[in-house]
Amino acid sequence: MRRLLLMAALLIAAGCAGLIAGRALGPAGVWEVLRGDGTPLARHIVLELRLPRTLVALVAGASLGVAGIVLQSALRNPLAGPEVTGVAPGAVLGAVVASGAGLAGWQSPGAVVVSAVIGGFLGAGLLWLLAGRDRADPFDAAVYGVLVSAVLSGATAMVLLVAPGELGSVVQWLVGSTEGRVWQHWNLLWPWALCWLFAAWALAAPLTLLRCGDEQAAARGLRTGRVRLAALVCAVALTAGAVATVGALGFVGLLVPHLAFALYGADLRTALPGAALTGAVVVAGADAAAQGLSRLLTDALGADRLSVPTGALTTCAGAALLLIAARRIREDTT
Repeated sequence: MRRLLLMAALLIAAGCAGLIAGRALGPAGVWEVLRGDGTPLARHIVLELRLPRTLVALVAGASLGVAGIVLQSALRNPLAGPEVTGVAPGAVLGAVVASGAGLAGWQSPGAVVVSAVIGGFLGAGLLWLLAGRDRADPFDAAVYGVLVSAVLSGATAMVLLVAPGELGSVVQWLVGSTEGRVWQHWNLLWPWALCWLFAAWALAAPLTLLRCGDEQAAARGLRTGRVRLAALVCAVALTAGAVATVGALGFVGLLVPHLAFALYGADLRTALPGAALTGAVVVAGADAAAQGLSRLLTDALGADRLSVPTGALTTCAGAALLLIAARRIREDTT
């Protein structure tokens, strides 16, 4: 419980960092706005630009963190995650098709989510078919996941070749960014995320039992097939909602569960809310850091404006941590 409270405090700190990051308005100006004062321009910057961006980052991070821990528990695979099981690349493909190919636009944002969900299920289904009976092996499943992700990424590139003029509008899904997230995106994300986060919480106890093995879970009366299917649906839905709003934030869903299990233990009734808090802190912190780095690069290079995507930071940091996690997993299994 103390660690959960500490992570909640870090979440508040990350949210505050997101509000004060940026060039146009400093901490003093933000505080004035929060007190109800400030100029109209300052109020617009804080209340219409920074606040929704920060809230979207927090909820998207929580969604990806919970999606990752649900996937790893359902598949009993420590290398499972939305990014390497085809779920996130499939969701990106769906979002790009819906927006970039002109099937839907921001005028109907719900269609982007639906298309991302379909793409996420496509990626998960391809992995399930390819892995077959070997899907229980973490490393075989990881290899198949990389192959599926590569195929789906290639399909996304083909869509962009068909509609090259839309590249600027879909690059957010390819890299992952909270830039330009406003209240419209928040209103799209939070009801969807809240629904599926509650669904994941309802699966916490069955998934904890499933982690012990199918035979032991079945002996306790658990219908393992139904629980695993429900968990996969929940993970795909959470990933699709986040991807449709902020894009593919690399390695968040893969590595946050490792942090959650290390901090809060194997019981998902504790680890699952811990993963939600940790994912929110990671994405919001990376967003604030990306804004600070953008400001430094703009000043150093003398450019008009440079923007570092949040997904670039999560991918770079996650790649290094993934090597450490994979090495530890290999040592534990040998």
